[in-house]
Amino acid sequence: MRDETAGAGRIPLSVNQEFMCMFDKGDDEGPFGPRYHIVYGWRVRGAVDLGLLQGALDDVVARNEVLRTEVVRDAEPKHQRIHEPSSPELVVRDLTGVAPDNRDRAAEELLIEVEADEYSIRELPLLRAVLGRFDEHDSVLALIAHHTVSDGWSMQLIIKELAECYAARSEHRAPDLPEVRQYQEYTRWEATTTTDEALAKPSEFWLDKLAGAQITAVPTDFRRSDDLPKNTSVERYLVDPDVTAATLELARSMRSSPFMVLLAAYKVLLREITGTDDITVTTIMSGRGQARFEETIGSFFNLVPLRTDLTGCGSFREVVERTRKTCISALTRQIPFLRLLSDAPELGAPYAADDAAVVAFQVFQFPFVMAAQRVGDLEYSEIRKRLLPAEVSTDIPDGALWTLDIDPAGNEMIGQMQFNSNLFEASTVRTMVSQFQQVLKKSVLSPD
Repeated sequence: MRDETAGAGRIPLSVNQEFMCMFDKGDDEGPFGPRYHIVYGWRVRGAVDLGLLQGALDDVVARNEVLRTEVVRDAEPKHQRIHEPSSPELVVRDLTGVAPDNRDRAAEELLIEVEADEYSIRELPLLRAVLGRFDEHDSVLALIAHHTVSDGWSMQLIIKELAECYAARSEHRAPDLPEVRQYQEYTRWEATTTTDEALAKPSEFWLDKLAGAQITAVPTDFRRSDDLPKNTSVERYLVDPDVTAATLELARSMRSSPFMVLLAAYKVLLREITGTDDITVTTIMSGRGQARFEETIGSFFNLVPLRTDLTGCGSFREVVERTRKTCISALTRQIPFLRLLSDAPELGAPYAADDAAVVAFQVFQFPFVMAAQRVGDLEYSEIRKRLLPAEVSTDIPDGALWTLDIDPAGNEMIGQMQFNSNLFEASTVRTMVSQFQQVLKKSVLSPD
């Protein structure tokens, strides 16, 4: 493969890519390992033409440099290297024996299988697809992208582009897509916003806010020093509809987002587990910086520590109020997490603890999600209601990640907790999930 950047100057890494390099364990483990990928799935209604689908995948890769970009880690300085377009792998699975009543479960099982597979970061492009065909007009499409070149927001962009490119090929026209802004444009812009001078004022805020703080960690079942084999497993669950409705109503009544209410409940749970009132939780934000990069595919996400003192809180409503203030002040002053760890190294001390681990918390709040959306001859619906657990799933580097996804169409709330099996027993995670649901139910139904 020819290097498109040869002689054109090296493309700097994004801060996010530099952060991943800090945890580099080679191509077999860690953030450059074969399971550090992201998988999304959609039910597709209509007759899928495999030739058109492969062509549309090719179009997406040709359009977006980042999907064919290598992070060069064995040189100084580390940098990005863009390669020429090539065809992503498209695997077709025959699911014609599955009865209609069992297809939702079969679609979930296929996604679990895809998530457990390994995909080498050396095999470009870093986008792949699996199409499971129930019949001529009912399929499940799984897209797989390595996390070094994509994130949850980007997966929504990829399917949108893929659907439009497929329709354009089918209708013999040009795709109706906005002018693409490449990820390298973002990394070059980001470099101008992360200088010491640019970060001086927000850094003062964070140094004051995080003085003496450590990210709140929970006890683990196994010690890191036990050096047990590691997989990332996942536990999934559905929140009761009345609790979901009460969560959304409380958020509206308090001029808060659902994320703030859910984060407040999570902080109450951590206080119960750890016995401390000073709670610092890391959450994952889009990290895109400017509106012009909202349509750019790449790995943008940024960790933001949210510190709240729950001392003296007499009601859950008061916890939400304090959490809301925390979020408003912190999220308007975001700086790269790597810089925060540099300025306040004690903040990340729990990452190295032998008998504790950090459980990050996020709520999916994407601006666009396909739900029975027709593009050309096909209709796409994201598979969001996933409830099957998995022993082996997509990797998270360390600890655990708690995710809640609110489906605005049906007012359903689906939760999942990904966890490292070398640190946690599955039974412990199920207990934490049960505790969280109890805390959330009690809190939002009786906030005063």
